[in-house]
Amino acid sequence: QVQLAESGGGSVQSGGSLRLSCAASQVYTSYSLGWFRQAPGKEREGVAAVASLGAATTADSVKGRFTVSQDNAKNTLYLQMNSLKPEDTGMYYCAANVHYGLSLNPKFYTYWGQGIQVTVSS
Repeated sequence: QVQLAESGGGSVQSGGSLRLSCAASQVYTSYSLGWFRQAPGKEREGVAAVASLGAATTADSVKGRFTVSQDNAKNTLYLQMNSLKPEDTGMYYCAANVHYGLSLNPKFYTYWGQGIQVTVSS
């Protein structure tokens, strides 16, 4: 069982920045961690993911603006979001799987945080 807790959300104007954090209760030798977001009336979409051995990926929609990173000593996943746009607004979720996958598909992930709101105003 992995428990995840997101923090760092909030409201920001277009062009601003936010950094989200996700603290995991434990991380296994082989794992995948991901960031997802969901806007009202839309499906949940993958934003970025990391996996064991240092692999990382970001979605094309945020590439060049969002950066995913992790602090293994703190079991924490981060999402640095720069040049935010109103279309980035939504609930952001952290997710985990105890297997290597580096996937942006939400169906791959077993454990989910409660989510945190990010609102970008124009």
